[in-house]
Amino acid sequence: MHPRIPRQQAQELQEQGIHRAENDARLGAELAAVVSGARRRAVRDGDRQIDTAHLLHSLLESDADVRAVFGEGPRIARLLGYLVQRSIGYGLRWQGSVEDSGSVPVVTEGAGLSPLAAGCMEYAHERAARHGRGPACGTDLLAAIVVDPRARAVEVLERAGIDLRELFALLEAPSGR
Repeated sequence: MHPRIPRQQAQELQEQGIHRAENDARLGAELAAVVSGARRRAVRDGDRQIDTAHLLHSLLESDADVRAVFGEGPRIARLLGYLVQRSIGYGLRWQGSVEDSGSVPVVTEGAGLSPLAAGCMEYAHERAARHGRGPACGTDLLAAIVVDPRARAVEVLERAGIDLRELFALLEAPSGR
């Protein structure tokens, strides 16, 4: 029995100019795992690219520091509920379209990422450098995601009742996040 989706070898992908975002040398193991999880979710959802909602979902699943930002209880449960619903509910309108708000520069190195998600990855790297850290961490990526009000992840956060200004202020506080 043949698989339903033919698999391409890594060498074939490189020959076609497609570079997997999780192979970015600037990513630490933590964010490489987040991007890999987001890629699996995008494939499972039938999306062409990893968008910011995929990244947010993967961050919440794999990064304890990001989960801690949202706290325990109904807030995180509601947020995860909206993210799960994206493949069966309101997120269906996103299928077949590219997430690009136009407010961040398009980065072509992040093939496989939506233009906005690639811009978020760049922002996360820059934020980590500004704070004098090595590779970007999950909270750097979360801060990058909430910067653009037209990001799909921002829509999910708003639907879950998350105050974006409060969230960004918490992430930018000198508490080390």
